[in-house]
Parts: sequence; C-alpha cells; structure tokens
Amino acid sequence: MNKYKVIGVMSGTSLDGVDIAFCEFEESGKGWQYKIDFAETILYDEYWKKILGNLENSLAIDFVSVHKQYGHYLGKLIAGFIQKNNLLPDFIASHGHTIFHQPGKKITCQIGDGAAIAAECGIQVICDFRSLDVALGGQGAPLVPIGDKFLFPEYDFCLNLGGFANVSFDKNGNRLAFDICPVNIILNRIALGAGKQYDHNGEIASAGIICQGLLDELNSLKYYSEKFPKSLGKEWVMKHFNPIIDKWHISSEDKLCTICEHIALQIASAINPSDNSKILITGGGAYNLFLISKLKKYCKSKFEIPDNLIIDFKEALIFAFLGVLRMNNINNCLSSVTGATKDNVGGAVYIG
Repeated sequence: MNKYKVIGVMSGTSLDGVDIAFCEFEESGKGWQYKIDFAETILYDEYWKKILGNLENSLAIDFVSVHKQYGHYLGKLIAGFIQKNNLLPDFIASHGHTIFHQPGKKITCQIGDGAAIAAECGIQVICDFRSLDVALGGQGAPLVPIGDKFLFPEYDFCLNLGGFANVSFDKNGNRLAFDICPVNIILNRIALGAGKQYDHNGEIASAGIICQGLLDELNSLKYYSEKFPKSLGKEWVMKHFNPIIDKWHISSEDKLCTICEHIALQIASAINPSDNSKILITGGGAYNLFLISKLKKYCKSKFEIPDNLIIDFKEALIFAFLGVLRMNNINNCLSSVTGATKDNVGGAVYIG
C-alpha cells in the first residue's frame, strides 16, 4: 500500500483535551503527501482533568484501573468521531496521555489502553510509541521529528509550542530535536491562579512587567546547559520549575510576563537560527500573541504560523504518520533525536 487513511489521537500535558484527526497519506516519487480531512478537539471535563492531573500519586491498582478506563473513554470518543463523520479508517494511532516520563530511570508511561480502544472501535490500534526507544537507552521523545522530516521538509526548524516547547531540525544530514522549556503546562497553571483557563492571546502577560530576579533564576536551571538528546516531563516541572515560581510573591501578570520572556530567550538560545531561516510554529502557544511578539524580538528569522488545522492538529497528524511507518516496519523513532542505541520501530499493535 502507498495510500493510508488513519485516525491520529493525541493528548498533551496541558490537559486541554483529546485531539482526533482523520488523515490521508500517500507516498509518491515526491515523498509523502498528507491532508487532514476531519479533526476535532474534545475538551476534558473537570472529572478527567482531576483524574489525569493527579494520577501520578495514585495507588497501583487505581493507576491500572484508570489506564483501562481511559482507554475505553478514548475508544468511545473515537467511535463517535468515526460515526459522526462516516469514516472508514485503516487503523488508529493513539499517543495516549503521559503520566510518567523519566527516561534516565528507563521509565515512560502513556495511559490509554490500546486493547480497550480496539475493543470499543473494532479497528486495529497502534499505541505505546515511546517504550521501545526508552528500553534502548533513548529519551523516548520527541517523536514528532520523523514527521517533521518527511511531512514538512521545506522548513529549517519546526517549533512546537505545546505543554513544552520542542524543536526539530536537520544538521549535517541528521535529524536533531529536543525539548527546550515548559510553555503551556506552566502558563496555564499561572492563568488558573488568576481565574482563567488560559491566558487568551497573552493578554494577562502583556499587562505585567518582567521580574529580573525570577527571570535570572529560571534561566539558571541546569537543564538549559545540558547537551541534547534531552527531554522534559511533568515531574521535572514540579520538582525544578514550580518551586521557583511559587516562592516569588508577585502578581500573576508579572509571573506570566516573566515566563514568556524566559520562554522566548530559551528558544532563541536553543535554536540560534540565521536571519533567513524558515521556522514553522505550531501548538497552542502559536495563539499567544504576546509570546510570539517576544519570539520575534529575539529571533530575526521568518516565522510561519500555518492555518488553525495544522496549529491544532499537527501532533495528531504526525502520530497517525508514525502509525503508517509502524505498520510498514519502517523506523519511526530516530536515535539521532533520542540518543537510543539505534533507530527503532515503536508502537504496540492491537487487532480490533
């Protein structure tokens, strides 16, 4: 086969909701072509926000129960999406929701039982894309770069502003990528403290001023001086980032303003683009006008913010593509990105 119809499913650390995208892929002499035919974000209700936000503290039996329950929940959402849009996908590729990510301990865990999804939908499911890479000594992240390489080759850098900022680029014939810093996982947390679900357009941040002491502390975090491959998880934010933020008794406006400055500085330092570089920006942070203005201040490159479909569903699209590679036993996780001992084909398959 060189044509595929796949449903990609993604849930990010920001706990916004479940992204579902029905995608078509075709391989030709010009490389891989894609399109997103249908896509939807199903927002989490308070029940799932609470469950997912606190699951790392649960008992083992409760953790396993939620893993199964969440799989059935995803399966029902996907089945409804298929029925509503009258779709006939070849298979489903689900990232799940990350609860633990500590590759230094060879631990990564994305819940959302693939067997439960397959049972609900009656369709083949691919999930658990990260575990093999971590077992091979890699970070298990980022996984998006293989999709950047084949689906968005016209860009010098692909920058995603999701729960974390991550970047992907080619250097000396190798694809490189790494997590840069927290973005929405921390911006949304501060916005919640100000009574908002998120900082719309960066309006709260724009009303603040930079706290130089806080900015200096954040910029001094050890992670930023480490060499890649490297990746970030919720645990790192809770252990290293949140305590710094919480000890500064300043307004939410000033905290958000300072964090946006921090994010822009770290991104500019990490990618160090030339003035004629083309940078694709996706993820929810692409809508944060204040943050984007900060990025433009420190990076003189050409930024391209695509249409909303790509901003919102690029990760779901790429996980669908990772599924295509998995079904063809083609490497979908690059050791040049993750630091694993070899490129590998990640993903467990469940027959519906």
